[in-house]
Amino acid sequence: MSRLVRILGHTVRQQRESRELTQRQLADLAGVSQTAVARIERGERAPGLPLLERLLAAMDVQLAVAVEPLDAHLDAAMADLAARPLADRIDELNLDRLLDRLGDLPHVVSGAAAALLQGAPIPVDAPEVAVRWRDAARFTRWLEAAYGQRWNARWGEFGGVHVDPEEPGEHRWRTRYGEIRAAMCDELPDAIEVRHGERGYRVVPLVEVEVADPRAAALLRRHRERR
Repeated sequence: MSRLVRILGHTVRQQRESRELTQRQLADLAGVSQTAVARIERGERAPGLPLLERLLAAMDVQLAVAVEPLDAHLDAAMADLAARPLADRIDELNLDRLLDRLGDLPHVVSGAAAALLQGAPIPVDAPEVAVRWRDAARFTRWLEAAYGQRWNARWGEFGGVHVDPEEPGEHRWRTRYGEIRAAMCDELPDAIEVRHGERGYRVVPLVEVEVADPRAAALLRRHRERR
């Protein structure tokens, strides 16, 4: 089976199990057979895009496409990250400054940034935080004050679209304090505190990162395989 087919199957299974759905229940919601769901999850069948979109839409999520370095380059990058002090990697992300500037906006560090803070040597493009939908207006005001520009997928650059996370588009912004991404949610996820030096960080536990973030989950699996 191809690596991509395996990743897609694993993603469907993770999303289904996180919602406590059986394969039969997901199949009924998406209007497909239980056998099709089982074969996709086992990586025995490459799902067409329409079928994959139906399965994900039945779970209120959608497919996001990204690219990453080829395996050899990715392994080399992860080996380099593992050999470097975590404090240096936190500094490179400008994480502390960004979190300080968020002030009293309720948030939890999520995604690959949460994995980094828990010691995983995986690449992090930009800090990600979980923010509640009911705090979207406060978050928008913060973004405006920070001269935020939202990622415009149509143009392939920042700017030209409204910063409000309620508006359609990726939850990714460039600000005067660096790039930030947001996982908008109804309630903040359960968090644990990790400490580095004199500072504590509220982060999504690693096991929950793997459920919620397919790309981070794939990188974490690759890290474990390398070990």
